[in-house]
Amino acid sequence: MRRVIFNQKGGVGKSTITCNLAAISAEKGLKTLVVDLDPQANSTQYLLGNKANLCKPTLADYFNEILNFNFSSSQAQNYIHATPFKNLYILPSCHELEFLMTKLDTRHKMYKLRNLLDQCGHFDNIFMDTPPAMNIFTQSALIATDTCLIPFDCDLFSRNAIYHLFKGVTDIREKYNKHLRVEGVIVNQFMPQASLPKKLVDELINEGLPIIPTYLTSSVVIRESHDSALPMIHFAKKHKITTEFLRIFQTLQTREITQPDAFRSCPKVVENPDNFIAQHDFSNSPNALEEIEEEKNVLETADC
Repeated sequence: MRRVIFNQKGGVGKSTITCNLAAISAEKGLKTLVVDLDPQANSTQYLLGNKANLCKPTLADYFNEILNFNFSSSQAQNYIHATPFKNLYILPSCHELEFLMTKLDTRHKMYKLRNLLDQCGHFDNIFMDTPPAMNIFTQSALIATDTCLIPFDCDLFSRNAIYHLFKGVTDIREKYNKHLRVEGVIVNQFMPQASLPKKLVDELINEGLPIIPTYLTSSVVIRESHDSALPMIHFAKKHKITTEFLRIFQTLQTREITQPDAFRSCPKVVENPDNFIAQHDFSNSPNALEEIEEEKNVLETADC
């Protein structure tokens, strides 16, 4: 199963979700690959720590070979590296990836990632981390994937943007990958003590979006796991955040077998995102600023 973690907004937890779900998959005995398509290389650093810069060749090298028509060097095994964790492997990123975007875009290389991953059938699960933009790397990932997971940060900006995300996925599905489906929306940075996050999530549920029922709560321990280069299943196995990730992974594994296409559960809002957003202008809400301030206060005083 190939999964893309996708959101055009930065700072919503794409790399954190990618690496933690992948680490759980590997811990359960499934051969798992992380594909880091973000030039910031956060997933690469999370899994490899201070050895990230030494991990060569990278995806940038692969795309360079493609641009130079050196197809003899395009074997996936040349770019896949083991991580310190059993069953977990990575196709690493690096900052050089950013400088290849224009060249790849102008030469219509969007299918090259799919060609590479077609050589990776021996992996049980593949998780792809994408940059916070609908660029050539994100498009390539959506073309190459089976499903898409959308992290949702509990704020008004994410609320207003989520239907544009669905519209972007719809466009890729219609033009390039008819099998693409949205597997679910992962609620991140949820603060149960504050009223705004609950209100926003309840609205999305009522509108028919495929919200995964386990929410990831806000905690400083995530940043500590980043600094230690240890996903939560290895950093703090009994922490509640780890339990939340485990529940989300189990939900995904169950849905893979039993749930119909979640993407089709909300066709109306996908087709008309602009109309929906125009009807839900939260900036005009008399309580919006109070709710944002309340959310900030709760975050500052929360016991992490």
